Amino acid sequence: MSEAVETSSSLRRDVKNLARAVDAAGIALWSWNVDTDALTMDNQAYDLWGLRRGAKVTFEDLSAHIHPADRDRVRAAFTATRAILGPYEIDFRIMVGEELRWISARGKGDDEGIVQRVMFGVFLDVTGRKQAEEGRELLAGEMSHRVKNLLAIATGLTAITSRSTSTVTDMARELTQRLTALGRAHDLVRPLPGQTDAAAALLGDLLSVLLAPYDDLGAFSGRIRVSVPRMIVGESATTTLALIVHELATNSLKYGALSSPTGMIDVSCSARDEAVTVVWTERGGPEVVPTSVPKGYGTKLVERSITNALRGSIHYAWEEDGLIVTLKIDPARLAA
Repeated sequence: MSEAVETSSSLRRDVKNLARAVDAAGIALWSWNVDTDALTMDNQAYDLWGLRRGAKVTFEDLSAHIHPADRDRVRAAFTATRAILGPYEIDFRIMVGEELRWISARGKGDDEGIVQRVMFGVFLDVTGRKQAEEGRELLAGEMSHRVKNLLAIATGLTAITSRSTSTVTDMARELTQRLTALGRAHDLVRPLPGQTDAAAALLGDLLSVLLAPYDDLGAFSGRIRVSVPRMIVGESATTTLALIVHELATNSLKYGALSSPTGMIDVSCSARDEAVTVVWTERGGPEVVPTSVPKGYGTKLVERSITNALRGSIHYAWEEDGLIVTLKIDPARLAA
């Protein structure tokens, strides 16, 4: 008798330990009655979906929380699971209040393991993995875009240098100087640890260094003129602003004022309490033709950068004699 009691007690401990392991692993359990559509879930599942524990739930109830873009796909997939042979896995997004989560639903199809018309499976919160995947894709896209930009910059700088020199020796010397200046601009926004303590920079100095490689005669005196008030740009904002300026300069080299020998760029700035306004004005380039082509990666990158990092906005005005870009930046973010 004592052995039976001990065995029973041991089994209960094992079940509790398994439950603890499931909970520690973040595995949410569910069962689905294929006839009534009723779902039974453990507390982990209720919490994952943001539902009151113990509430009666059907698949249709859960569907209301599935991201609209995934809802039809998930419904079709769950309906088809009974025809799937072996294990299945479905990843989809849900909305819990304002929070977006990624869930992986896993089970076995073809009625495998079904008991009294009830199928079983698990939910896993895979938000972290999905965010990491999206981050890697974004990084890969940004790296690809930046490499293309560097090639475009090198091509554009070569064209600018060829127009202002008469010998191969002069061209090689000036092109080297421009590429070196481009490297200095990179060092300004990406200082090496221990090499320089560039926690902040003046806006005028930053723009001058960033744009000097693109100017035939150097900033302030050539084709690129910078006129801004004395203003501090913080370390965080410096990188974002540099990305935006490089994107505008690269596009100008490809299609705008800097692609023409007579083109000029004016960069001005005004500061008020509510916003810092930077105006990028191009004149003397090719005829400006507004385009309906979808935004490229670079344009989207700039818009995302100024909106998210600088809490600002960007506006493009396609005037007949040149492009005008207006940046509005949160003063607090500019100094951060």
